[in-house]
Amino acid sequence: MNNTKKLGAAIIGCGTIFPLHAKALANLQGVELLAVADNDLSKAEQKGLELGCSATDDYRTIVERDDIDVVHLCTPHHLHAEMAIELLKAGKHVLTEKPLAANLDSARRMLEAAANSKGQLGVVFQNRYNDPSVHIKQTIESGELGRLICLKGVVTWHRDEVYYRSSNWRGRWATEGGGVLMNQTIHTLDLLQWFGGNIATVQGSVTTDVLDGVIEVEDSAHACIEFSNKARALFYGTNAYLVNSPVELEVVFEHGTLLQRRDSLYLWKDEQETLICDPASRSFGAKSYWGTGHFLLIEDFYNHIRENRRFWIDGEEGFKALKLAMDIYSSSKARS
Repeated sequence: MNNTKKLGAAIIGCGTIFPLHAKALANLQGVELLAVADNDLSKAEQKGLELGCSATDDYRTIVERDDIDVVHLCTPHHLHAEMAIELLKAGKHVLTEKPLAANLDSARRMLEAAANSKGQLGVVFQNRYNDPSVHIKQTIESGELGRLICLKGVVTWHRDEVYYRSSNWRGRWATEGGGVLMNQTIHTLDLLQWFGGNIATVQGSVTTDVLDGVIEVEDSAHACIEFSNKARALFYGTNAYLVNSPVELEVVFEHGTLLQRRDSLYLWKDEQETLICDPASRSFGAKSYWGTGHFLLIEDFYNHIRENRRFWIDGEEGFKALKLAMDIYSSSKARS
C-alpha cells in the first residue's frame, strides 16, 4: 500500500463504543472518516453531521465505496460476521470490536474470509496495550522472575435491568451470544490466555444471580484454566456487583508476584512491594474500568496497514478468547 495515501475510514454502529473510535480517528494523521452507518438513520445522521461525513442506515453502501479502505465494526455481536465477511470480500480492512463473533461457527467463517481477502481483520482487545499488561507479558517471556506458576483475573462490575432494556440485542443468546463472559469479561479472559499460553483444560460454570427474568444469559461466571505449561488461572466475573470496580490481575512466578490495581502494577518480592509502573492517565474518553488502550490499538492497526504488515491481534488471536468463553459455557452445561 502507498504509505503516503490518506486512508478512508468508516464506522458501522453508532452506539456506546462509537465515540472512542471516532475520537481516535480524529487524532490520527493520514486518516479521514468518510462515513458512519447505523440501522437507526437519525442516529447515524446526527453523528455524520457532528463529524462532517456521510451517514447511512445501509452498511452495504460502505462495502461498495472505493474510497473507504478501513471499516470499524461497533455493532452488536451477532452482526459482526455477516458484515465483516462482506467487507473482507470487497477487500476492505476490518477492525471489529470484541467478541470476534457471537458463536464459533460465525467466527470460523470470518477467519476464512480474512484468509482469502486483500484486507486485514483486526480485533479490539485494547487491554493488551495497557502498561501493566505489556510489562506482565514481557516478564513472562523474559523469565526474569522464573517460571509462571499461576494467575487470576477478577471482574466485578454492575449492569442492571435498565442497561439491558436499553438495547434489545443485549441479554439474549441469539444476539449477544452470552452474558458477562461475552460482553464484559472477555477482555480479561483474553489477557489470561495471552499470558498463560496454550490451554489444556477448562472447568467452569455460569449462573444468573440477580438478573434472572431480565436476561436469558448469565450475569456471573467462574473458571479454572489449566495451561499446557502447567500454570493455572482462576477467573471470576460478574455483573451483579453494585459498582464498576477496576479489573484485578495477579500473576505469580517462582521469584515474585505481579499485581495490577487500577492502572498501576506492583511487584511483591522478598517481602517487599514495589511500584513497577504507574501510567499517566490517557483514557481518551474511555471509562476508567475499561482500560485505556483503544487509541494505541487503533493507531497500531493503521500503522500495520500502511506498512503492509499483519496486525498481531488478528482474527486467529480474537478466536482464542471466544473459544475460551465457549469452553466455559460447555463445561457449565456438562455439569448441570
